[in-house]
Amino acid sequence: DEEAQDPNIVKVVVDRNDVALYFSRARIPFSRDGVRALPCYRHLGLYAYRRDFLLTFADLPPSALEQTEQLEQLRALESGYRIRVPLTEWVSVSVDTPADLQKVRALIAAKSAVP
Repeated sequence: DEEAQDPNIVKVVVDRNDVALYFSRARIPFSRDGVRALPCYRHLGLYAYRRDFLLTFADLPPSALEQTEQLEQLRALESGYRIRVPLTEWVSVSVDTPADLQKVRALIAAKSAVP
């Protein structure tokens, strides 16, 4: 629940074919009645683009949603492009803040200390 509320962790909602419907820094989907029947997925941002798309994407103007959420993926979605988001059980540690960096350093130090 703490990570779902963290704006530094990007969340994603996908359709039945694992295609992104929306990315947000807020917890999504929002449960209006307070019942959390749907999972909140954390987005791991690993992208693979074809050259022609990168050239097109670079020419697209920043979108209103992109500027609001500060997430460039929304520029692609608002322009009608699809982003496939396969689900995984793998958990990653991201480094987006100085506090994240400290956590990663502690993890590395702990693994280095094991004989």
